[in-house]
Amino acid sequence: MAPKAAAAASPTVSIEDLFTSLNRHIQRSEFHLAVRVSDQVLSIAPGDEDAIRCKVVALIKNDKIDDALSAIEKLSRKSSVDLTFFKAYCLYRQNKLDEALTSLKGHNGDSAAMLLESQILFRLGRMDACVSVYQNLQKSKIDSLEINFVAALVTAGRATEVQGTIESLRLKPTSSFELAYNVACSLIERNKLQDAEQLLLSARRIGQETLMEENLLDDDIETELAPVAVQLGYVQQVLGNNPEALEAYSTLIKKNLADETSLAVAKNNLVALKGPKDVSDGLRKLDKLIVKGEGPTFSLASGLDLKLSPKQREAIYVNRLLLLLHSNKLDQARELAAALPTMFPKSIMPVLLQAAVHVRENKANKAEEILGNFANKFPDKSNAVLLARAQVAASAGHPQIAAESLLKIQDIQHMPATTATIVSLKERAGDIDGADAVFDSAIQWWSNAMAEDNKLAVIMREAALFKLRHGKKNEAARLFEELIKTHKSMDALVGLIETAAHTDVAKAESYEKQLKPLTGLKGIDVDALEKTSGAKHVDNGPIAGIPEAYEQKNKEKAKKKRKRKPKYPKGFDPANPGPPPDPERWLPKRERSSYRPKRKDKRAAQVRGSQGAVGKEAANTVSSKSSQTNNSKGTSQNASTEQTKPSSKTRKKSRN
Repeated sequence: MAPKAAAAASPTVSIEDLFTSLNRHIQRSEFHLAVRVSDQVLSIAPGDEDAIRCKVVALIKNDKIDDALSAIEKLSRKSSVDLTFFKAYCLYRQNKLDEALTSLKGHNGDSAAMLLESQILFRLGRMDACVSVYQNLQKSKIDSLEINFVAALVTAGRATEVQGTIESLRLKPTSSFELAYNVACSLIERNKLQDAEQLLLSARRIGQETLMEENLLDDDIETELAPVAVQLGYVQQVLGNNPEALEAYSTLIKKNLADETSLAVAKNNLVALKGPKDVSDGLRKLDKLIVKGEGPTFSLASGLDLKLSPKQREAIYVNRLLLLLHSNKLDQARELAAALPTMFPKSIMPVLLQAAVHVRENKANKAEEILGNFANKFPDKSNAVLLARAQVAASAGHPQIAAESLLKIQDIQHMPATTATIVSLKERAGDIDGADAVFDSAIQWWSNAMAEDNKLAVIMREAALFKLRHGKKNEAARLFEELIKTHKSMDALVGLIETAAHTDVAKAESYEKQLKPLTGLKGIDVDALEKTSGAKHVDNGPIAGIPEAYEQKNKEKAKKKRKRKPKYPKGFDPANPGPPPDPERWLPKRERSSYRPKRKDKRAAQVRGSQGAVGKEAANTVSSKSSQTNNSKGTSQNASTEQTKPSSKTRKKSRN
């Protein structure tokens, strides 16, 4: 009878009732209870597919990602249910992106798996592949797909394609505040800042109306629209409206009504806006965002590594390192600079910052070395690095290294400014032949160039002047002749005449005939002018030797200034002015010629006493004279000390 009583005390629950209870818990978001009921179902039916999926999803919804992965591994061994999608999502949540992408390989054509794949690719920074997945998903009816699609295009650097994508989807940018925000970001990338500002204002208005209809509180609405507020501040900052941008960032940070991502971006932008003006406050703000791990490792607080894009994360670290340099904290700057290449291997900023640290430590040679090594290793990213190397070398007094660095930048190597800089550097280094070769190379490049704005004439003229300055007159004359033939330049004609006058006078005279005669000079006798001692300067008169043809025909009569009577002091008679004032009246008294210093009172040094002391003083006269020179200084000091005593006594009496 005992076993029967026990069975009656705990009656079995049917699977239908358990699923009813499971559905109720899921509808109420009671996920921990849903997991418990799922276990009850699995105890009765271990292979039930719905119970397995409900348990895994409930664990994920309850943010128990580690427990969900453990359950997936355990249930996959006991049943044939495919849980690879959920496993990929859990790995994505743990930021194990490569493993998550591998887990999705068997889900080709599944829209949910493709959407997850696009998110993984987005976080990995593989934006072109991410955009390709979104393009394949356009036929799928997924809510808000266009929002993520536009975001991927902007992040991939394809902002120019956003407008065409929206038109192909038959959507308006203002169809939702999220889409308006993303389209505004694309306009910012295209430098259409005014249009972006108007669209961001529309996004804020649409967002307020939409969220108010959903009965959200004012604080929740402000939190949801925080990204729009930060982006408006950024637009003001780029437009140069720094006070408005400063107010936008400061208000957002002070209210603290924003998600962690928006707050981090606002703090970073505020630090960048202030620059080195308030280094300590900037470091405090950024130190709250950065966490130092064991060894030379750094990470962002509050899970920002998973929420911010690589570009945003890099900006935070870069600004912190720059502030450390401004505050002269070189040890911390060196430590952070050493960790950045591992964190951002595809960026050039880490190597530039490492060079900046070395320059700050007066190690220009080391900075030039690491910049040169990076340029040789990554030639496709070398332009900015080579420019930085040239700047460091030029500042350190290494003109030859600076010139070599600029010569390696093929895109700007033959531009007039670059050519002039390289020539100047080689001249400073004493390499005249090398500078001449730079000009020759630039002339050859521009001669073959099909550009509309051809700079050949500018380069040839400067090259001719350079050759003339360094004694290569024949080559300079050749360049001037080419300029005259191709461009008919009057400056080149003058230069050729000046150059040929040193080497070939006949050629100079022949080209001199091509100069246009100056009007008004026919009546001048040149021979007589050469015999004169030179022109004399005459105020308000015509220049000597110039005929009247050069004088102004319509001379304006000079306006006569009205003379005013001087104002005299009261009681002053200008007819009888009296003696003139002392010309030294503005000088201090001791600097005037009439100054005479006061004599010292000799009687003060006499000691007056009784009548009997006179004989004694006369007897000691000889000895006092012998020690007068040695004791004069001490006597004056004692006298001055004694003079201060009565004044102190007087002050004490006055206080009483």
